[in-house]
Amino acid sequence: MLNFLHFIVTFIVILSCLLLNPTLTAQAATSSTTVYEQRIIHSPDGIGKYYMGREIAKVMGYTGAGWLERPSREGEEQPSKVVNALNLKPNHVVADIGAGTGYLSFRIAPLLTDGKVLAVDVQPEMLEIIDLFKKEKNITNVEPVLATLSDPNLPSESIDLALMVDAYHELEYPQEVMQGIVKGLKPGGRVVLVEYRGENPFIMIKGLHKMTQKQVRKEMQAVGLVWRETKNLLPRQHLMVFEKPDSSASHIFINKSCTAFLSRLKMNSESHS
Repeated sequence: MLNFLHFIVTFIVILSCLLLNPTLTAQAATSSTTVYEQRIIHSPDGIGKYYMGREIAKVMGYTGAGWLERPSREGEEQPSKVVNALNLKPNHVVADIGAGTGYLSFRIAPLLTDGKVLAVDVQPEMLEIIDLFKKEKNITNVEPVLATLSDPNLPSESIDLALMVDAYHELEYPQEVMQGIVKGLKPGGRVVLVEYRGENPFIMIKGLHKMTQKQVRKEMQAVGLVWRETKNLLPRQHLMVFEKPDSSASHIFINKSCTAFLSRLKMNSESHS
């Protein structure tokens, strides 16, 4: 009877730890499995690298810069609605991840009278275009940031919001990049992803360049982000909002207590094996 009660108490404590600490849940979910899988046979639109069952799409290079700046983009995608939906404050620091030519960066920057936009991209050629537009538009609060394939190069707890528009599905190291973004977010900071709706086969975009809401939520949960809402206000894209849990003193205490308990549980298990 005592052994049964001990099992029940242990189970409840572990369950409580995981529910109160999504980051711990994410670590537990990914630590025991291989993060990526490489396949020889794959889509010609992808790189043959799979993450959580999804093949990663090929990157659109800087030679496609003209497509990002096409005059028809507002009518086709309505990016002005994306900017309005971000609920920005004048002092916010926003990271535009995969900024490309800075199409969104330069539409956000005027709203941040006491803040700034970090225009993050892995292609130096794109950042050169952003520098050119900065001079032409006379906008000073857009800062180009050169990232690597696995690191967005953001200072710790420095940004209020990270925005990715049709970029996440092309990240070669999505988990590492998202971990870098989570680290760069202030407590309670948000991640907004805009992706073509993978649930709709009638949206004429290549399959690997679309994502379902279910897949996105699974991948964001893996790095400890919490889904808040999905806004279907765009013609063909989801706008999904996630949040970094606030690391208050109570959360820190719970995290440490849970980690210590799980460590002791592991040691007791090993000693009896």
